[in-house]
Amino acid sequence: MQHFPVFMAVAGRRIVLSGGGEAALAKLRLLLKTEAHVNVFAAQADEQIIKWAATGKLTLHPRPLEAGDAMCAALFYAANEDEAEDARVADLAHRDGALVNVVDNLADSQFITPAIVDRDPVTIAIGTEGAAPVLARAIKADLEAKLPATLGPLARIGKGFRKMAEALPFGRARREFWGDYYFQAGPKAVETGGIDAVPAALEDLLQSHLAKDARSGHVDLVGAGPGDPDLLTLKARKALDAADVVVYDRLVSPEILELARREAIMVDVGKTGFGPSASQDTINASLVKHAQDGHHVVRLKSGDATVFGRLDEEIDALEAADIQWRIVPGITAASAAVASIGQSLTKRDRNSAVRFLTGHDMQGFADHDWRALAGSGEVAAIYMGKRAARFVQGRMLMHGADPATPITIVENASRADQRIVSTTLALFASDLDAANLTGPALTFYGLAPRAAAAQIETISKEVAL
Repeated sequence: MQHFPVFMAVAGRRIVLSGGGEAALAKLRLLLKTEAHVNVFAAQADEQIIKWAATGKLTLHPRPLEAGDAMCAALFYAANEDEAEDARVADLAHRDGALVNVVDNLADSQFITPAIVDRDPVTIAIGTEGAAPVLARAIKADLEAKLPATLGPLARIGKGFRKMAEALPFGRARREFWGDYYFQAGPKAVETGGIDAVPAALEDLLQSHLAKDARSGHVDLVGAGPGDPDLLTLKARKALDAADVVVYDRLVSPEILELARREAIMVDVGKTGFGPSASQDTINASLVKHAQDGHHVVRLKSGDATVFGRLDEEIDALEAADIQWRIVPGITAASAAVASIGQSLTKRDRNSAVRFLTGHDMQGFADHDWRALAGSGEVAAIYMGKRAARFVQGRMLMHGADPATPITIVENASRADQRIVSTTLALFASDLDAANLTGPALTFYGLAPRAAAAQIETISKEVAL
């Protein structure tokens, strides 16, 4: 990010613009929406600029900019549509201490003017750092169509009511009140009685919220998916938008954590296999405490919360504390990983069932029905299996599995740094060690990437002939 977006207070301050043509007009149409004192310096000014000056909307100086003209200016625009003149006046404005924008010259500008959606006092600024103005305009047009014209008046009335709304507890209760106002009670009042009906509706809404019994918080047990934020479900995204507290695992990607509310408390309870970890009791206690404080808590788990996520222990703790909860399912790592190798988990005439296994449990390496898994055509998705590779390999070979059985390991499934290792049961442990995988990995027993599987099938047919 080369340009940090801010909203500058310009009411009562000077904004100076040099230029009198089309570029100047484009900027002035926007600047005149502010409460700033706009000063224009132009030896020849467009007729519209002259009219604005005549009605007192701006101050026109019918001459070129000179030294000292930009003194005490909050912002300065060079809009002469002449490279040499823009460079001259920009240098003068710099010396006067103003922030300078040279129209259509990103390199020499200290700030840029974004595309703006105006629902005063609600203002949305859209910037692309000069990379894609067309895209910024397209986003602006889309937002203009979606935001109702009544949004501005509703916001102005709500702004004057904020002090009274402080009677509600801070946090969730106030957010619910304002959500009801902007999306239900406010628009309904405008529809039935016009904008004059809004203050009374707002007062009634406040009284109804104050009359509600104090409620304990709520916990959403959310599957964050395998890492790609585009694979996050809409319900999970809405939960993050509403969360007061986010309790997250180590494997949840930074891109997904970025989607949480800026005001949310972020609690890292990351677990590391055979390494330092927050205990499950500590996690349970954190969920209960934050919910009892009246917060909306999101317990964010990588993949799907119901697959090897110790979900039941957290639900038991919440129910023991009489706290409401819900499960928001996510895309499990097996689904994302198998998609990345172009395969399906089940296939006619190959396997009608698939096993989801964990490489280790609370006691160490996990034991399974190895004899059944060693049969021809069996498929398993092994979670947390990197450290258990030699154990799994030994058990499978001991129970008669074919050493040529395909094994595929997918690291960081769905993410930009995804890696795929294709091997066989005989070489599983050694190839995994050589790959030096550092991220979360899922192992497929009995599946090869589609291209590799096709090559194996061709070789097998040639050998048979």
